[in-house]
Formats: sequence, C-alpha cells, structure tokens
Amino acid sequence: MDVRADDARLAWQGVISVEHTPQWSRPWRLPHDELALFPPDVLQDRAAMAAGVRLTFRSDTALVAGRVVTQAETTAVDLYVDGELQGSAPLSGVDQFRFDGIQAHGPKQERLIELWLPQFGHFQLRSLELSDGATLERHDASAPRWVTYGSSITHCRAAASPSQTWPAVAARRRGYHLTCLGYGGQCHLDPMVARMIRDLPADFLSMKVGINIYGSGSLNARTFQPAIIGFVQTVREKHPDTPYVVLSPIYSPPREERKNQVDFTLADMREEVASAVEALRSMGDRNVHYVSGLELLNAEEAGLLPDQLHPNAEGYRLMGERFAGKVAEQYFVG
Repeated sequence: MDVRADDARLAWQGVISVEHTPQWSRPWRLPHDELALFPPDVLQDRAAMAAGVRLTFRSDTALVAGRVVTQAETTAVDLYVDGELQGSAPLSGVDQFRFDGIQAHGPKQERLIELWLPQFGHFQLRSLELSDGATLERHDASAPRWVTYGSSITHCRAAASPSQTWPAVAARRRGYHLTCLGYGGQCHLDPMVARMIRDLPADFLSMKVGINIYGSGSLNARTFQPAIIGFVQTVREKHPDTPYVVLSPIYSPPREERKNQVDFTLADMREEVASAVEALRSMGDRNVHYVSGLELLNAEEAGLLPDQLHPNAEGYRLMGERFAGKVAEQYFVG
C-alpha cells in the first residue's frame, strides 16, 4: 500500500513546519515560509536537517518502507514500534529504506510506528509503502513537550543514529515530546529564534549556549549576558512560569583557558551564563535554572571528544543519560 508523504494520517513530530510539494515533503526546524527572517543561509541549511524529528502513525503493517530524494551525505532513519527500536537504515547515497517483518513475533494488531529521521543531512520523503491492506491511523503525541535549543553539540551529527542524540536519549528516557532546535554552528541567541520558541507549545524549555559564540566571537563581554537575558525574557512573554534550564558549554580542552578574539575563555563564558541566570532569578523568575555544561561532560571524559570539541557517539549517549537523570529530574517538575 502506497502512502503519499503529505497524507494527513502521518504526523510529523518535533517540527516547526513541513514543506509539501507534488514530489516530496520535507520537515523544517524553522518556519519555511518565513526563511527570509532567519539569515544566514547556513542557519537555514541546518534547519532543513531533521534532528529530533519523528514521523509517526498507528498501523498493523508488517512492512515500513520509504522512497526518498537521494542525498550524498546524510545519516540514517531509525524505526521504533511501540517504543522499541526495530532497526536503523543508512540513507547516504540511496533513494529508499525498508524494514520488513515488523509483526513477525506478535499478533497482527495496530502498533505505534515511529520513524526517527536523519539528524544530519537533508531528508525529503516521496512516499511510504506499507503492507497491502494495512490499517493507517494518525497518532498525535500527548506527552509533555520539551523544546531545547543549541549548537552542533545539540544537533549531534556524530550520534550513533537519529534516536541516539543526547536530546533524543533524554526525551525517550523521560517520556517527553521533543522539539530539538540544535543548529550546527548557528546558536547565536538570534532574536527571531527566541520569538519562534516563544510561540511554541512547551511544558519544559532548555538551551545550551556559548560554544558557537566563543568560536565566532559573535558576542562579547558587553553583549553576551544581555543577549541571554533578552532571549529568555522574549520566550517568557508566553511561557512565564515554564521550567527553563540554561546550560553553559561542556568541556573542551583547548578552549578552557585560551582567549578567543573577544577575550573570552570557555571558563569565562560559564561564569557569564551563570550570572545572566542569577540576574533573571533576582528579578523574580524562580523557574529559570543554571546548569554548568560540565555536569553533562567534564574533563574526566575528554577521551570522548575526538576533535576536542564534539562528543563521539558514546559521549552523546552519556550526555543524554545525565540530562535525564541530573537535570530533568531536578528541574522539569510542576
């Protein structure tokens, strides 16, 4: 049974928008009809990558296959059935994926099907194929919604698979509906991103800031704290009491004490992030919380940073487990 990519019975979870054409559908992590308001082009390119995005439905199918637009460089698609990982299919250089035998070890019944889409590289779905005569019903998640914002370390290119990024690991562990706004190289506290997050439904909020700003020198000692405060307060216009965690950078050996072009070290930036959060709390925002990135990955785990900046697959898994256990359990309540 063939299913068009724009079939209303397919739910695109963790997206900001979905672009439909007669040939394919593509998930976006920005409003694709307002891209002119989100420069530069590289931010738009990262937002066209489906980090944290899931395509979900309920079906009794024994087969889930898909036709896609071939991409030279992308990661994989993961299949979950009733919350259990069934397999992962690489997508680089191919125009289709296929998972057979989904019901082979159980009775024929409707199950929750989740396709975790590639966290890196573009994804354009032409159509799905299900078993002949299979049922197909829409599934809209009712779980608590968590929106998280960050850099490549939240985008997680080097994760083992799309469902193994640190936000995905934490969301699955805690039972959250994830919207991941990790944009590789592009976490610069842009005002339009703050406005976008402000307008999203959210039960929990977090952002991990500093490493892109360190790398490019895009904010300095005069502008960094005000940018954090302004970003949070913009989001607070529609989420005045939502638990909001602000994380500083994880460990990065060469950057801890080396000044960048605007005289920041990574250690300095952690102090700046902490001070910005304390200023917000001093003005009565008792549900915004500072967490050092060293709580997620510290000097003892430097071996999990192959380029001394980005974690490897094990590092991302560890970050997700620690966020779920140390951060979400403490602050994402109420």
